[in-house]
Amino acid sequence: MFSSKKNKMISLAFTSALALLTFTACGQKGASTQPAPASSGQPEKQVKIGIVQIVEHPALDAARNGFIEQMAKNGFVEGKNVVYDKQSAQGNMDTAISIAQKFQGDKVDLVLAIATPTAQAAAQTLKDTPILFTAVTDPVVAGLVKTMEKPGGNVTGTTDMNPVEEQLQLLKELKAGAKTVGVIYSSGEANSKVQVDLAKAASQKLGLTIVEKAITTATEVKQAAESMVGKVDAIYVPTDNTVVSSISAVLAVAEANKIPVIAGEENTVKSGAIATYGIDYTKLGQQTADMAAKVLKGQAKPADMPVEKQSQMKLVINKKAAERMGVTIPQSLLGRANEVIEK
Repeated sequence: MFSSKKNKMISLAFTSALALLTFTACGQKGASTQPAPASSGQPEKQVKIGIVQIVEHPALDAARNGFIEQMAKNGFVEGKNVVYDKQSAQGNMDTAISIAQKFQGDKVDLVLAIATPTAQAAAQTLKDTPILFTAVTDPVVAGLVKTMEKPGGNVTGTTDMNPVEEQLQLLKELKAGAKTVGVIYSSGEANSKVQVDLAKAASQKLGLTIVEKAITTATEVKQAAESMVGKVDAIYVPTDNTVVSSISAVLAVAEANKIPVIAGEENTVKSGAIATYGIDYTKLGQQTADMAAKVLKGQAKPADMPVEKQSQMKLVINKKAAERMGVTIPQSLLGRANEVIEK
């Protein structure tokens, strides 16, 4: 047991060391936080990363998990030198802002914002902390970056801009006589409005008519789907967080009335839509992690890092979902698929 005098000396030394560490950390805000090599004999810095997503559903969860997996491959290992604060805004913008304020108070080293509303909340609150977004369709329209090529601030990331025209073309192959397509989307999500506009433009080329149905909360999704029965030949679900989080309601109506559902991303197909040609969200999260690692290692700044797209799209088909919706998938389409779901 130490004497009282020794205790005072140790306490003074500890306080001085803590003050020096705090001063150093504050002075290096925005600089490299790369963990010290194990061979250096120095304790590794614990990097704090705040993760916030607008709501929990398979696509956003896949992006988050892909990010964490790839960060480990870049040397940032959870439980070793990285602490993640994982939060969900549960679809509420006020909650998203509160989470961003918490990250600011906790002085996190970097924020991963998943989906447009949470990225906007983080960008409005944290002006100096690097923010990497993913699953954002149009970051320029959302006000997150100045341009795709040169963001100009503390925010950059990866976009999940959909090949909407190619996705609607799938519908033409699945149901040759289709003329009208219903689109259910949240009026509060800027990325969804962008996709609806793209769908309108594509429909003119493809000889289709778009029937819009905007909702404001998840509780309205089922009623919106029911309102389309008898009015549309198919339903297209964009990467809308509110609608995707309640996709079971859309699918139940579609199956009962034999209306094929085309999705904006593969996890919705795995949940029961017929097909998509689009983003792999796990890989998108991994791509975002590579960007984040460069920022944390001091190799790049968000202001100078172009927003990245996913170059390779994936055709995913759900055969059982097609059967439930009364659709026979052409062999030519099955032959091109990257993944065929049999359950």
